[in-house]
Amino acid sequence: MATVNEIMDELQANGSESVKKIWVKHGILEPFFGVKIEYLKVIQKRVKKDYELAKGLYATGNADAMYLAGLITDDNRMTKADLDEWVKNALSNNINEYTVPWVASQGKYGYELGLEWIDSDKPHVMAAGWSTLSCHLALTPDDQLDLPKIKQLMDRVKNTIHTSPNRVRQKMNGFLIAVGSYVAPLSDEAIAAAKAVGVVTVDMNGTACKVPDAIEYIMKVKNKGAVGKKKKEVKC
Repeated sequence: MATVNEIMDELQANGSESVKKIWVKHGILEPFFGVKIEYLKVIQKRVKKDYELAKGLYATGNADAMYLAGLITDDNRMTKADLDEWVKNALSNNINEYTVPWVASQGKYGYELGLEWIDSDKPHVMAAGWSTLSCHLALTPDDQLDLPKIKQLMDRVKNTIHTSPNRVRQKMNGFLIAVGSYVAPLSDEAIAAAKAVGVVTVDMNGTACKVPDAIEYIMKVKNKGAVGKKKKEVKC
């Protein structure tokens, strides 16, 4: 079995300064080596699931190791305390917007913690909360969802998105897209909410990334006849 030190040495050996420069623009914070996600997948394939190794890697605070930790952890073994610790330290955008939400939503406490996190006063935790809720919608059958609560959350997005922190706006917009795409009974209401919201502006720090147009995105899903089609996995 691999150790944290062995994996860290491997990550360092496969880091790239050119990748680092790209990641920095996307809100990835030091320390990290700049390992391509394709290579992290190579390690994931070799290690498979390892809860203890994942926790050790995440605790290094290295963004490459933290991302890898999310790929290899056993989601169902992650406790609320684990997830709260992870989200607290998820300062890089790739970790708070993807890694932690993926792990939380595929485990036992995603919905519960997502609702808690969106009430945080820390933008990175708020972003993680909205992203976790979006992943929850993508994974959970409609008959197991709390539809009245989702309606309340859409109203919250309508009323607060334009005064919310920068990256949180992006994730709130993503929540409307998730409702419209994955929750068939509320798809039309999500489009109405997106119309009420209008254009969502997010500072992408000079990168080519753009905020998706929620109405356009949902309509593409509708036109494919794919509204309500759930995912088995959100990690990638």
